[in-house]
Amino acid sequence: MMKSCVYQNNGNIPERKTIMLMVLLCQFFLIIPELQAQNTKSDSPNIIYILADDLGYGDLGCYGQKIIQTPTIDRLAAEGMRFTQHYAGSTVCAPSRGVLMTGLNTAHSYIRGNFSYETEGNLPIPDSTLTVAEILKKDGYKTGIIGKWGLGGPKSVGGPNNQGFEYSFCYLDQRNAHEYYPEYLWENEEKYPLTKNLNHQQVQYSHDLFTDKALEFVKENKEEPFFLYLPYTIPHGQFQVPDDAPYSDLDLPQSMKNYAAMITRMDGDIGKIMELLKSSGIDENTIVIFSSDNGPTHKVTKVYDSNGPLRGFKRDLYEGGIRIPMIARWPGKIKPGAESELISDFSDFLPTACEIAGIKPPNEIDGISFLNELLGKKQQKHDFLYWEFFKYHYSWKTGDDPKTRNTIDNQAIRMGKWKSVRSNVAINPDAKLELYDLSIDIGETNDVASEHKDVVNKMEKLMKETRFDVEFFNIKK
Repeated sequence: MMKSCVYQNNGNIPERKTIMLMVLLCQFFLIIPELQAQNTKSDSPNIIYILADDLGYGDLGCYGQKIIQTPTIDRLAAEGMRFTQHYAGSTVCAPSRGVLMTGLNTAHSYIRGNFSYETEGNLPIPDSTLTVAEILKKDGYKTGIIGKWGLGGPKSVGGPNNQGFEYSFCYLDQRNAHEYYPEYLWENEEKYPLTKNLNHQQVQYSHDLFTDKALEFVKENKEEPFFLYLPYTIPHGQFQVPDDAPYSDLDLPQSMKNYAAMITRMDGDIGKIMELLKSSGIDENTIVIFSSDNGPTHKVTKVYDSNGPLRGFKRDLYEGGIRIPMIARWPGKIKPGAESELISDFSDFLPTACEIAGIKPPNEIDGISFLNELLGKKQQKHDFLYWEFFKYHYSWKTGDDPKTRNTIDNQAIRMGKWKSVRSNVAINPDAKLELYDLSIDIGETNDVASEHKDVVNKMEKLMKETRFDVEFFNIKK
């Protein structure tokens, strides 16, 4: 006969002790699932996303750069996966970062161009916006942003601490991020004075502060899963650096020596982060992704061939303005030295981060998780990618003129091997659509629109049907 699982008082154990024993056993069995859940969560992969600013497709050694030294990033590529057809969310800072945070491309995202308020801050993403940081935070991740935000000023609805980041140390207004020796930054949206930079002194280099804060964040959160978004400002804006080595002997203008030295300095600081991951014992449980927010500027391309074989620069929707490097490293998960030709963009990061964390991503997004690509499994692909770049027309003195409120300047679509670009739409709404076959013309030198009317018609239809308008300026600052 099967024995009962209920303890009987046989007289050898006092009844009170029997009851206490039963209570303890019940508590023990109730606690097991909770402990298992905690163990599972503590083992969830850490996610570090490092974003350079205005770094070109050709600025890294692993993408063909011959002068600028990037040994750490090149090693990340050798130990992980290098993407060759990855795209930024836009061709300038704010909209590109908005796509990265929300998983919505510029057909549907709120921020579609750079727009700044008269006071400090940029056009904020609405309070209702769902960001990758909010999703991960809700699932138990510690979340931090260190670097440049650009999606809302201090204490605004779009500020980082209102958008899922528990810790922030930032330039909040991207206009201020041109200067590497600012008089202040923002920590958790409170002003963080840099008194040693007062009166135009150049003592506290903001990039170095970002690295120090990033190392602190990792040390403080190494025992639990964390998401660190590290949008460095290098090599954007003024080309300032404490030391121009190892390029001091180059026969180049000082600004160009500084540009190279900035990138190499960032590369070395990424090395410090990688060493910390190893010494902390969390290297194999941390995925590190490195990319850039858009293409390079025209002036550096002349010196360093920063856009590689691509046409165009920052503010263009040609390949040089939006195709950017992306490298992902995750020991034991990503095959070392792998290369991917997957056509992907910034909107894919949110669902990828969700899948890495074991979370179901939101339904209403444009991105597709590329986790399967990282793991060498069968990968779902986009039917097409879409970009539009807005120029904002608004005067804080005279107000908003609805006739010139928000004007699309450029549009582009990537569909398989085909790439279409429509430029100067603000001036000419019926601007001709250009068409390029990137499989044989990566430099977009030969417009074949007249030879493929069917493809052009499909692209034009997608440009009209994919996007929808957004109303700006009707939300709180």
